[in-house]
Formats: sequence, C-alpha cells, structure tokens
Amino acid sequence: MERKGDELPLLVAQDGPLNGRRWALRSSLIIGRENSCDVVIPERQVSRRHARVTLTPEGYLLEDLGSKNGTNWNGELLSGPVLLRDGDSFQIALAQYFTFLSSDATLPLEGDEFDLLPQKTGRLRVDKRSHRVWIGDQEVLPPLSMSQFKMLEMLYDNQGRVVSRQKLIETIWGTDEAIHVTDQAMDAMVRRLRDRLSFMDADRNYIATVRGHGLRLDNPSE
Repeated sequence: MERKGDELPLLVAQDGPLNGRRWALRSSLIIGRENSCDVVIPERQVSRRHARVTLTPEGYLLEDLGSKNGTNWNGELLSGPVLLRDGDSFQIALAQYFTFLSSDATLPLEGDEFDLLPQKTGRLRVDKRSHRVWIGDQEVLPPLSMSQFKMLEMLYDNQGRVVSRQKLIETIWGTDEAIHVTDQAMDAMVRRLRDRLSFMDADRNYIATVRGHGLRLDNPSE
C-alpha cells in the first residue's frame, strides 16, 4: 500500500542556495546543476548530474554520480552507495547541505524555526545529528572526517574534563581494534584535528594535552 504524503521520507535543504526547501521522496531523485535534475543547485562547483537518491527494497540509497567535487555523507567523502538513515546529512560539493528525514514526524511544526545549529555552550559548537561543527559563526568546512568527529564529540561531551587517551582510542577505533592502535597513530589524529580547528581560529588552543592523563577540550565563551 502506498504511503500517505505525510509519511514519505523527506530531503530538507540546509544553508546554501536552497536553504529551507523540502522534497518528498517517492522513488528516485537526481541532484545536480542541470535544469533537468529533480533538485537543481545553481552553483559551478556542482556537477551537471552530481548525486542520486534511489528507493531500494532496503531503503533510500545515496550515491555520487562521478562528480568532480564529490559528495560528503556524515562528514566522510562518499566512495560508494550508502543507505540513508533518519537524520543523516550529506553535502553536495561545498555548495549545499541536505538532511534526510524518514518522515514528517521528525520535522518541526510549521512556524517553528528549522535550524540545526546546536545551542551555544561555548565558541566551539558541535551538532551531533548533522555531524557539523562551528567555531563562532563559521562552520568548519570541509566537514571533519568521521574519526575526527568522533574524537571531538567525546571531548565536547566532557569539555573542561580530561578524557584518557585509551577512552578516545576506543571511541574512534572501537574496543576490538584499540589494542592495535599505536601512539603515533593517535598523535597523528590529534594533530590533524588541532590543525583543522586552528585553521578556523588560530588564536585559541581548544585541545589541551594533560601529560600522563589524556586530553581536555577548553571551550571559551564568545
């Protein structure tokens, strides 16, 4: 039986030239710069036929169509088709963000502000649902890798407190793989995350090393 309109999954545009627009997903949908696409993004960095969302027996599949500037899914560059889950976000080149919602049930009521910016708890802000990070009013772009985001998320949840290196390793690589992670690999991960944050805000050191104990996120107010 065909689902009612208010039960159809939704694609919601955030930021970018299509901010606030919504599309009900019934079968498949092509995203690109070409006027024949179902979702047209009028930006040069977007390929003519950039990405596609397709209905399959398992659910809705997101795939990049060989675009020049790529598609990011939950902060990771898409290398193959992925099954979309409620709340997943993806980015077309650096031009447009979308959020996938499994139905209208998770969409704010009319009149409510549709804004996934997290509540301000400091200058650095993390939105867990969309896997996005802001420093001040600037979003960290391109998005952090999944591993970088996991590390920052753990530190953000415990900001002002020390998180042990072992806990961070288990969070990023998983308990089973943690024993194989070298100090060099962990140090490289911390360095890359620090570099990403300092590129946005060179005047502050958000991630402090507490020798012999672990790492601490220092998140000053605006």
